[in-house]
Amino acid sequence: MEFTKMTGLGNDYLYINLIDSKNQIANKDIPKTSRYMSNRHFGVGADGIILIEKSNIADFKMRIFNQDGSEAQMCGNGIRGFAKYVYDNKLTTSKNISIETLAGIRTVKVYTVNGKVDLVEVNMGKASIIKNDDIIPENEKIPIKLEFEIEGKKLVGTFVSIGNPHFVIVEKNIEKLNIEKIGKVIENDKHFPNRVNVEFATIIDRGNIKMRVWERGSGETYACGTGACASVKIANFYGLVRENVKVYLKGGKLDIRINKSTDEIYMTGVTAKVFDGTIKNDLVNIF
Repeated sequence: MEFTKMTGLGNDYLYINLIDSKNQIANKDIPKTSRYMSNRHFGVGADGIILIEKSNIADFKMRIFNQDGSEAQMCGNGIRGFAKYVYDNKLTTSKNISIETLAGIRTVKVYTVNGKVDLVEVNMGKASIIKNDDIIPENEKIPIKLEFEIEGKKLVGTFVSIGNPHFVIVEKNIEKLNIEKIGKVIENDKHFPNRVNVEFATIIDRGNIKMRVWERGSGETYACGTGACASVKIANFYGLVRENVKVYLKGGKLDIRINKSTDEIYMTGVTAKVFDGTIKNDLVNIF
């Protein structure tokens, strides 16, 4: 099976083109394939796999599977790589691409250098304040908060959805937090029946945020596009930042913009190809 490894600020995924008849995965084998290929010791190594498929309602369809084999609704860094893949591999000639995801259709605009995609802007849609799985229009209710006490430290966070669920915690010093311990506890807390992504954000000033992220199904990653959007949305809601914010993650920087008139969130960032490869999938069953 052929694949391409790509990265968005260190958030790396293995892209498998299922439009190409050479690559076929039975639906029941996709979680096992993701666990096998994503394993950094026995497989290729990645935060997950992303499948490129045909769509009946958009230009393409994107499916995302985490390291543990669970399927994700949306991935901001992953969709930038997706756009680069389909454009650079001439699956489309348009620089404006619509992509079907479990979170809905997302539109992207690609910017090229020497004919290859370098920068991608994604319309991430609107963020909604949520309580468990129930969307609560933010013009009707204030954000829903939860307080956790982990290792003797009180942490207060806010639910928000941007197609997938996030729990945003604003802290003065995120470097001293035990992200692995805290992230695991909150991700699997009873309040989140489908688990949750956890963001830890420090407000530098009204135009800059520093962030770390614990992604459900993958652990701490170098970057998370939806998490960056969620953090900016919550920080802006509380009046801590303006509508245009630079978010600094372990793997680099994302530019996040909230459109004041439509409330849609736009994310812009780089994406890069690491390498092409082929892999035998006869070891899938051991994972």
